[in-house]
Amino acid sequence: MRLDASDPGFAEAFTALVEARREADADLSRDVAAIVARVRAEGDAALREHTQRFDRHDLDHGGWEVSKAERQAALGGLDAELRAAIELAAERISAYHAAQKPEDRDATDAAGVRLGARWRAVDAAGLYVPGGRAAYPSTVLMNAIPARAAGVERLVMVTPTPDGIVNPLVLAAAEIAGVDEVWRIGGAQAIAALAYGTERIAAVDVIVGPGNAWVAEAKRQLYGVVGIDMVAGPSEIVVVADGANDPEWIAADLLSQAEHDPTSQSILFTDDADFADRTAAAVERQLGALATGATARAAWEANGAIIVVPSPDAAMPLVDRLAPEHLELAVDDPEALFARVRHAGSVFLGRYTPEAVGDYIAGPNHVLPTGRRARFASGLSVLDFMKRTSFIACDAGSLAKIGPAAVALAKAEGLPAHAASVAVRL
Repeated sequence: MRLDASDPGFAEAFTALVEARREADADLSRDVAAIVARVRAEGDAALREHTQRFDRHDLDHGGWEVSKAERQAALGGLDAELRAAIELAAERISAYHAAQKPEDRDATDAAGVRLGARWRAVDAAGLYVPGGRAAYPSTVLMNAIPARAAGVERLVMVTPTPDGIVNPLVLAAAEIAGVDEVWRIGGAQAIAALAYGTERIAAVDVIVGPGNAWVAEAKRQLYGVVGIDMVAGPSEIVVVADGANDPEWIAADLLSQAEHDPTSQSILFTDDADFADRTAAAVERQLGALATGATARAAWEANGAIIVVPSPDAAMPLVDRLAPEHLELAVDDPEALFARVRHAGSVFLGRYTPEAVGDYIAGPNHVLPTGRRARFASGLSVLDFMKRTSFIACDAGSLAKIGPAAVALAKAEGLPAHAASVAVRL
């Protein structure tokens, strides 16, 4: 799509772009609910049947769990350069997330009431790692390391193994990240197993990690039984770039998200129409050389957009309406534009900060809200694996100061037992 902010029909066309749904339209809720119900009722038997059906893997013959020895062997078999890259990524992700851990609070206010909050990690967390198209070791690091930084004691990974094949990079990353258990199951049935537990797999408290529409729907349905990180949709990137950029660089950035999936979205805002033309041509050239070109082309042609605006500054209200997962500000003064950003999952500042550096090595999490959810949600963090318990302590003197107001409010709400529980102490 090519849009120009000066065109008479721009407002309507841009609104259509903002409101376009890229999530799967198929109504999976009934099928997912049936799978979840079977796993809850039948446990391992349901997992065995669904894994054979969907992944062509016999769990009893090929193994339910990937042993620690297998994970260590995968790590030991890595190319030295690749192992060093994964370990560097793990170190940087760990350092960034360790700094997110909140501090407890404990103070006494002017009325003499002691007030505070205590943070504790959940006991167990489940990590879903996709197989097939999206078998990425970076996903393991980004989901497991924050859990470890939070202090989670038991970390369980589930991953589908079609035809019994498991990605050795995923196993190596699991070992580096300190995952305790790795189970060869996937899909909605794996989410249900983590939520309810089965004969073999003990239940967890929080489930994180990306997946297909079935996995996302299972997480949606089981929220409340367990905590979840988010219901993620297709990946997206918005780039704000002036004409001083190299169009080949910006084209590569746009395609870095388009290659994820045919439903991904890449959008360029620029104040230079000639640069827009050159970037479009660069995208076309690069598509021909990409191994993932078929996927990237489908995404670019169906969901991509180049939007010409009067200035980079003029793009910012439009960017906020999109509330993108990833936002690149490839301009001379990115800080000025960044100050205007209200809604974005993660922002990449300057010409030398491609989004892909955040996917792997920078440190902040790459699990981010999609589908305009950055208006109300944040990326995965240590806090997703922790909960806060508040506490209050009154003595006779402090209760005497604040208690009468509590009694008055309780009576006004028609709750006499509430009022009495305070009044009897005054």
